Amino acid sequence: MMKRNIVFLLAVSLLCCYTSTAQKKKQSKNTAVFSNVIYNGDDQIYKNNPLKPDEFYTPILQGCYPDPAITKKGDDYYMVCSSFAMFPGVPIFHSKDLVNWTDLGGVLNNVSEFNPHDTGISAGVYAPGITYNPHNDTFYMIVTAFSGGLGNIIVKTKDPMKGWGSPIKLDFGGIDPSIFFDENGKGYIVHNDAPDKGKELYEGHRVIKIWEYDLNTDKVIPGTDKIIVDGGVDLSKKPIWIEAPHLYKKNGKYYLMCAEGGTGGNHSEVVFSSDNPKGPFKPSSNNPILTQRYFPKDRANKVDWAGHADLIQGPDNKYYGVFLGIRPNEKDRVNIGRETFILPVDWTGEFPVFENGLVPMQPKLKMPAGVTNKTGKEGFFPNGNFTFTENFTSKKLDYRWIGLRGPRENFSTLSKKGLEITPFEVNIKEVKPTSTLFYRQQHNTFSFTATVDFKPQSEKDLAGIVCLQNERFNYVFGITKKGNETFIVLERTEKGQSKIIASSNVKITNSLRLQVKAAGDNYEFNYAANGVDFQILGEIVSGDILSTNAAGGFTGALVGLYATAANDARP
Repeated sequence: MMKRNIVFLLAVSLLCCYTSTAQKKKQSKNTAVFSNVIYNGDDQIYKNNPLKPDEFYTPILQGCYPDPAITKKGDDYYMVCSSFAMFPGVPIFHSKDLVNWTDLGGVLNNVSEFNPHDTGISAGVYAPGITYNPHNDTFYMIVTAFSGGLGNIIVKTKDPMKGWGSPIKLDFGGIDPSIFFDENGKGYIVHNDAPDKGKELYEGHRVIKIWEYDLNTDKVIPGTDKIIVDGGVDLSKKPIWIEAPHLYKKNGKYYLMCAEGGTGGNHSEVVFSSDNPKGPFKPSSNNPILTQRYFPKDRANKVDWAGHADLIQGPDNKYYGVFLGIRPNEKDRVNIGRETFILPVDWTGEFPVFENGLVPMQPKLKMPAGVTNKTGKEGFFPNGNFTFTENFTSKKLDYRWIGLRGPRENFSTLSKKGLEITPFEVNIKEVKPTSTLFYRQQHNTFSFTATVDFKPQSEKDLAGIVCLQNERFNYVFGITKKGNETFIVLERTEKGQSKIIASSNVKITNSLRLQVKAAGDNYEFNYAANGVDFQILGEIVSGDILSTNAAGGFTGALVGLYATAANDARP
């Protein structure tokens, strides 16, 4: 995929800013109340591969959590991922053992500082790096933000559990930055960039640059930039999209690890070494050290697109690598999106190599010695097959619920009745903040069921469920009005063109139950007027438009609790 060209085009429209106050003035007073939401994941691969006591599943973060980066302080591990136009930006997780992870929310959670208000869903913010600097006991998160003209930014904290400082704008271009601190305390930033002007040899030709970083001013030092990799492992073979660089130091040598091949079927991870952080860097003779590109496309239980990795030393002193990958459905469509996987890494030789990273990947791994698998329990993030039940009775929303292009708090309120959404006068197809509370699709086979209490006052009112890959590819399934009658409608939007594919007149006396069920590519939309007996609206439909194959971009499908005062889905 021509990832970078698409994202740069999406970033062109970032010119103005909505304030929270202005947005709220465009809200309807006709609220929708959602309660008793149940997400159930039921993939066959987990049924066929039950865990033994000393095993855990990979991916460790299911759903759209791509581009992972990781760091540690003592026995505390922190991992960040891309979030694009989702809000808050840059989800962050904590672990003591690399198996059990706690969701800490998002690093960029102040909309006055990071505001993706008019950003295409695959722009926003992506490819973060996170590094702990023991010399000043500070964590650094560095990322490219295509929103509000931010560009490359860095934020700092002494404690990721307590929040982060304000973004500091950095004076260099390109994308995918990461920061490295040498044993002497000196700082360096590496990132992807275009070749020098006039030296781009082919489409996808990129370079890796390094800068010295001034810890006192939090700026790169002018004139210290240098190209340390041109094109990739072997420029004569025209490698594409060298990116996502990370610097490490081991036994006195410097190691530069990068993704190569683009974030699609040719994705891989490669590594170089040098005696100096500014090079020259020598590629490993064993590159790539991680990829899934060599195997039959029709293989069972396929994991693909492996790459964009970061390394860390585990609790057993063994190295591990986190990286992105995909699990396509039976039609090879990518609905779930790019997820965060983990593999052990053998670094007993000169170069690191991902263990079983060059054979078809399996769904489970041996746990580090002494670790107990508590995923899905005691507040730890679940994986494998699981059920997530939300009655909206807590004092604050679970971090798995996210906004799009703005804070969820701008339209949602927790009450005794459940989650109240006050609709914006914004349709899901607009590139604006929407009054939709989203949850990532985390399985190919799943159901998402919600109770909604809503009385549409006009044809402009709609509330229900949306299944969304982006603003131009989605399904809307909800309650609206035509004349004096209430209807439930199913609208399919493909390439920005919408069509009502099913509708039914319903009499609503109490709350209505809505449900989307997927079995791979087959999606069905069900409703129960009496809250118990579900019936399908229309017929089974294809989930093709919820895949990146059809919709493009770099996100995964989202399922949302949606309300709008700008409905155009008319029965």
